[in-house]
Amino acid sequence: MRGAAPAETGPGPFARPDGSFNELDGWTWIGCYGGYYLQSDALARQGFEHGFFTRLWSGRDPEELSGYISVSTSVHRPQQIHSGLVLEADQACGAPWPEADGLVSNRGGQSLWVCGADCTPVLIADPLTGHTAACHAGWRGVAAHILPSAVEQLEARGARRKDLVVALGPAVSGARYQVGDDVVTAIAASFGSISDGRTALVEAGAVQVDPEPDRYRFDLRLATVLQLEDSGVNPANISSCPLCTASEPELFHSWRRDQVKAVQWNGIVSQAEESGTTLRS
Repeated sequence: MRGAAPAETGPGPFARPDGSFNELDGWTWIGCYGGYYLQSDALARQGFEHGFFTRLWSGRDPEELSGYISVSTSVHRPQQIHSGLVLEADQACGAPWPEADGLVSNRGGQSLWVCGADCTPVLIADPLTGHTAACHAGWRGVAAHILPSAVEQLEARGARRKDLVVALGPAVSGARYQVGDDVVTAIAASFGSISDGRTALVEAGAVQVDPEPDRYRFDLRLATVLQLEDSGVNPANISSCPLCTASEPELFHSWRRDQVKAVQWNGIVSQAEESGTTLRS
């Protein structure tokens, strides 16, 4: 763990003697006076300011949270509708927030935000141009090609797909996510270059047998990784956080676990020098 100690809030998950929260391979808890948030080491190494926040930050919106990951940024977020729609950040500058589930930066200094309670928050960065994307990747969004759309828009800004760095934040695990055949079928049909999407999902371990008839245990993060790879992203550049929102009630809100509408926020700051396809030095 690095950073200053958080404000005293009493015993919590970070005081556990097993220390498991401090030993996530490829991930680091960042401490500040407001609390702890999670960072992807891969994004941090490339100089991208970002954070995956927990339920301990409830009541604080992106306008406040942005100050913990950067300074003097504009705040952009969509009104999420479980879609595949990805907008330019400048289209989401204030209330009423536009309906979408993903944002792509179009200039530097923009902080892009998405929220969730079990769906996968996906932060994408291009080390070449400094542009970023943030996506709320629920099963409907993945089926509607939200990630290929974000990748295409970054490519239009000068990115090379193989160089993109992607971090998948805490989300519901396959063991805790029961779905029907309609979900598996919809996502299996979403791949562009994979002819047999269902077989690919099974072989990747995303689809597991469930005791109930016609039901499956589905690992949405594995399916998301498969879609990113299908979109040309280098598997070595994809980091997936192992924490399960449904299994960590002290850390995360979970719709599957609690049936309560409450979310945690996730954001990333664009490092592009100006609008367009500016290249970083």
